[in-house]
Amino acid sequence: MKVVLQTFFILLFTVQAYAQKEYAVSGIITDESGLPLPGVNIVAKGSTTGTQTNFDGEYAISVTPGAILSYSFIGYVIEERKIRKSTTISFAMQPDVNAIDEVVVTALGTKRRKDRITTVSQEVRYEQLSQANNPSVVNSLSGKVSGLTIQNQKTTRIVLRGNRSLPNQGKKALIVIDGVVSSEQELSAINPNKINEVNVIKGAQGSALYGSQGANGVIVVQTKNAIIKQPEALSNEAYTKFHENKFKSTILSPLSTFSIDVDKASYSNVRRLINNGQEIPASAVKIEEMVNYFDYVYPQPQNEDPFSINVEQVITPWNKDTRLVKIGLQGKTYENEAIPASNLTFLIDVSGSMNSANKLPLLKSAFTLLVNQLRDKDRVSIVVYAGAAGVVLEPTSGKHKDKILKALNNLSAGGSTAGGEGIELAYKLAAKNFNKNGNNRVILATDGDFNVGASSNSDMEDLIVQKRKSGVFLSVLGFGMGNYKDDKLELLANKGNGNHAYIDSMQEAKLIFGKEFGGTLYTIAKDVKIQLEFNPSKVRGYRLIGYENRLLEDEDFVNDAIDAGELGSGHSVTALYEVIPVGVESAYLDPSSELKYTKNTVRENTSDDLLTVKFRYKKPDGDKSIEMVHVAPDAIVSASEDMRFAAAVALFGMQLRASQFYNKTTSKDVVALAKSGRGLDKAGYRAEFIRLVEAVDL
Repeated sequence: MKVVLQTFFILLFTVQAYAQKEYAVSGIITDESGLPLPGVNIVAKGSTTGTQTNFDGEYAISVTPGAILSYSFIGYVIEERKIRKSTTISFAMQPDVNAIDEVVVTALGTKRRKDRITTVSQEVRYEQLSQANNPSVVNSLSGKVSGLTIQNQKTTRIVLRGNRSLPNQGKKALIVIDGVVSSEQELSAINPNKINEVNVIKGAQGSALYGSQGANGVIVVQTKNAIIKQPEALSNEAYTKFHENKFKSTILSPLSTFSIDVDKASYSNVRRLINNGQEIPASAVKIEEMVNYFDYVYPQPQNEDPFSINVEQVITPWNKDTRLVKIGLQGKTYENEAIPASNLTFLIDVSGSMNSANKLPLLKSAFTLLVNQLRDKDRVSIVVYAGAAGVVLEPTSGKHKDKILKALNNLSAGGSTAGGEGIELAYKLAAKNFNKNGNNRVILATDGDFNVGASSNSDMEDLIVQKRKSGVFLSVLGFGMGNYKDDKLELLANKGNGNHAYIDSMQEAKLIFGKEFGGTLYTIAKDVKIQLEFNPSKVRGYRLIGYENRLLEDEDFVNDAIDAGELGSGHSVTALYEVIPVGVESAYLDPSSELKYTKNTVRENTSDDLLTVKFRYKKPDGDKSIEMVHVAPDAIVSASEDMRFAAAVALFGMQLRASQFYNKTTSKDVVALAKSGRGLDKAGYRAEFIRLVEAVDL
């Protein structure tokens, strides 16, 4: 009998194990044009098993045989696939032409065109709520909105299906009542008869409108007596105006001199403006920052110099009569453990202007990513400023992350903005704890809206120029919209031996503090200058695309007292020149008059050189520049994928600025060029760029 029982249980467990066997299903989901779709929701019907595609459209999920997988993405037809023998399911989703068919006016008061928005919005009017005859607004909504679930247990919980959830935040939808973020309890307390309308926003636009809090969907409620304060107009944002570089004659202007720029703020800011359906000021478009947002394949330096030099020349995609030259620098990459100990001072704006969801709350989440990567040998201090400045965390080892995060998460916004006082205190604290053999840096996080004490751009410049002599570097992180002061933050970064980034989402925070952690925090070369001399027997004229705010006088190149840009670990710098070959007539070049005392002639030159490029840089702790020279031959090659993509980004920037040089191209030309240069694109940033361009009709 004992043997029989043992046999029975063995068989039972075997049957159960077989019944519970799961298949690992994987694949790639693309759109109708073959581009990967990130964020596609994949759910096994009738179960709680689900996942989403990554940036490359890839996914993997474990399900039982016979399960039916449902694939859904905003703006596309829902697809279903039954699991049989195949464990690989890949296909292209088709657009749902009826999914988005109206103009939506959101609670922020910004009109969005349907061709610029990837969201589903459903409106519930007062009459529909009244018909429910229910004293609770929450319960009245039940059944009125697709994908809306009301969970009544000890507390009411509102969930919108089809939205990505943030770590440790569950899947609760954000509640906004009369323009103010509110709780579900506050919503439940409102009499349905006092509500004018409810607008439910699902999809990625929830994040674009309300920051990370809106990632799981937003329920926007407007009461009949609402007095909604409209957000500050875009005109209250400040950008430095500049004039686009023109073509120059190699005879009259033989040298082109500028400082490198590894800032990427312009691209993420333009992305925010496009996603929000807002007009893009020409001065917000800095082509060099857009081009340098993306990674390009350059070799690591092979000698003691901190960077490699790379040159490529092709026929200009938007003008067959000119040539496009790409100059690429690749900084040496140091593993995080090889980076010297860091003495970091977080300087955080907690004034009233930082109170919105895409400012201080997003800032806290972004800095959490940084804190979690600190090593025991790193030390962090936190200085805050509003009406006054103060220290909320004395220097603390990276070993005590809980203590650092507690101080960070306890911050709240309110008051005016004494930015100058905060900078003074942060540099003072950084100098007090200066690590002679380490990396000393102040990380300023703000919207730049300083209004107390030293606050003008000239005041800030004088202050930062004085402080950079201490050997403390500066990183400037911009947040928010409406009153964002790009001009001030760029100035601080440029004058403070630092870099400038704009964080519009957690995705951008992960790029700055995750993938580019070392480059963001550790400078390998400072005061990096570039000077090009084109061979006048090969090149008649040239134009530097972008870098208008980084131009230097030719004599500044050898002047070590002149400040220039910094290069971080693993960072690269790309510059593009459009050149007019000798023998090509061009309306872009003004005819030069004959000089009386100087001949406009070219010295006899049999060289096959296209150009000579010189670089000067200082070591992070040095005062004397080191010079490098690179000569590039006059060779036109088939454009690499990197060259095609960089050209696409530059062309898009020219179109946004209404440049005189984009040669009547359209956004379709940009998309075609970018697709041809998309390449491997593991992180999906190039695919994202293509989608942005497709959303803008130029």
